[in-house]
Amino acid sequence: MRDTAQAADLLSWYDQHARALPWRVPPAESRAGHRPDPYHIWMSEVMLQQTTVAAVKEYFTRFTTLWPTVQDLAAADDARVMGEWAGLGYYARARNLLKCARVVVAEHNGQFPDNREALLKLPGIGPYTAAAIASIAFNRAETVVDGNVERVMARLFDIHTPLPAAKPELTEKAALMTPGDRPGDYAQAVMDLGATICSPRSPACGICPWVAPCAARAAGTAAELPKKTPKKPKPTRVGVAYIARRADGAFLLETRPDKGLLGGMLCWPGSDWAEEVPEHSPPVEADWRDPGAEALHTFTHFHLRLAIRVADLPRGSNPERGQFLPPEQFRPSDLPTVMRKAFDLARASFVDMS
Repeated sequence: MRDTAQAADLLSWYDQHARALPWRVPPAESRAGHRPDPYHIWMSEVMLQQTTVAAVKEYFTRFTTLWPTVQDLAAADDARVMGEWAGLGYYARARNLLKCARVVVAEHNGQFPDNREALLKLPGIGPYTAAAIASIAFNRAETVVDGNVERVMARLFDIHTPLPAAKPELTEKAALMTPGDRPGDYAQAVMDLGATICSPRSPACGICPWVAPCAARAAGTAAELPKKTPKKPKPTRVGVAYIARRADGAFLLETRPDKGLLGGMLCWPGSDWAEEVPEHSPPVEADWRDPGAEALHTFTHFHLRLAIRVADLPRGSNPERGQFLPPEQFRPSDLPTVMRKAFDLARASFVDMS
């Protein structure tokens, strides 16, 4: 049985305290029947996967300025989109962004489906994203559960089963709380509650609209929830990146395969990444120098130590891998973060760039 009274309390709080986000329609406008652009909700939800709101705002604004509609994005150059995504991480999201935009244009006349089942058939859209788009953009009574919602539900119902095993139970509780009235606003309200009040550390229970019914607050266990199964330590991998500049200022770069880590991104040629540096050859014969620095980066599943080698190449160099990018086309900001770190460390080795 749905608890409409608690949902109403939360919506009343949201009407006063909703975060102002560039992809949102404010509560007052939502109550008047104005819905957000599904394109904006889709893009923001894809960008927000495993990324903070603070980091996403700038990217969202840039993407929607460059490509105001899904048709514009579908027609965009892949390399340009991947370059603009650089630094946001989890690059498969950018590849799926393009795939999804093109399917929406080709198969749905440029209109996003308005229900969860149809949204799930689009590239890169999983259960959470489909529920979020259906709820927020189309006001469907779908259950939207992200990390913030899991934390709120674990505390509201004092659930001590550790994550990820607790996910089905937390989702069940979230479904019971989701109202038929203003479900899109409600979904955003729960996420806002978790982000601003029911925070991971030092929750501000005294000003929470759900302080009275919160079972964990009553039991004194709110600060320790949700519990999580300890993660295994991340392994460390090592590799080599070769940064070469030709006499005319062009840099030697390559585009990684679409599948795999940093897929489709512009990167420095190098070795594979493994527990020990595997057998490999430089991309071109040259006097490779060691600048005495490593680019350190952490991915989701491992830490990386990337040794750097730099070289100045004459005109007419014939690399076995990669291609030269003219200086007027090379933008360090187009590189993924780990490759940009490597470039920043290598700059001093090129005399006129230090």
